[in-house]
Amino acid sequence: MVFLGSASPRRAELLSQIGVAYRVVVADIDETPGFGESAELYVRRMALEKAEAVLHQTQNDCLGLPVLAADTSVIIDGDILSKPGDQTEAMAMLARLSGRTHRVLTAVVLAGQGIDGHKASRLSVNKVSFRRIGEAERLAYWQTGEPKDKAGGYSIQGRAAMFVEHLEGSFSAVMGLPLFETAELLAEFGINVCDSWGE
Repeated sequence: MVFLGSASPRRAELLSQIGVAYRVVVADIDETPGFGESAELYVRRMALEKAEAVLHQTQNDCLGLPVLAADTSVIIDGDILSKPGDQTEAMAMLARLSGRTHRVLTAVVLAGQGIDGHKASRLSVNKVSFRRIGEAERLAYWQTGEPKDKAGGYSIQGRAAMFVEHLEGSFSAVMGLPLFETAELLAEFGINVCDSWGE
């Protein structure tokens, strides 16, 4: 079992998919990018700060579980597209992504409890190419409610899958948690995911 430093149902679903038990502890941090901060540094910093916030919240917990945290960002033209604040922002994001290739970066951190707790991280870099999306389609997609809490204003595992012409990389990473890298980190902490599959 791990503490999952995320309120994202998608990350919880992905952990359950590979048989990892978890307890959700939400990390409340400032997610503003630093001035001149690269997208790679930003997602790594966000994942680490989420993990450290949860470590602080659970430091007196008797379970002593490691903390798993992640951060996902959609990048186009060097800009980080966060969650759209309203319909206008969502429509503008989808218009920028339409007919183009963008990057999706997901950083994942696993951190042990205690002053000497080990911390390790991985970064998954992915490319997603969208077909052209007309204005009527963008509006219809917004009205489903799906883009409202998603980085870049879309959900690859939802209706936006029909916009994806090509994916280079990890589907689970674009969803929000790269399972290959997550399993690697768990193994580094002595947790073999496969051991629980026969239980």
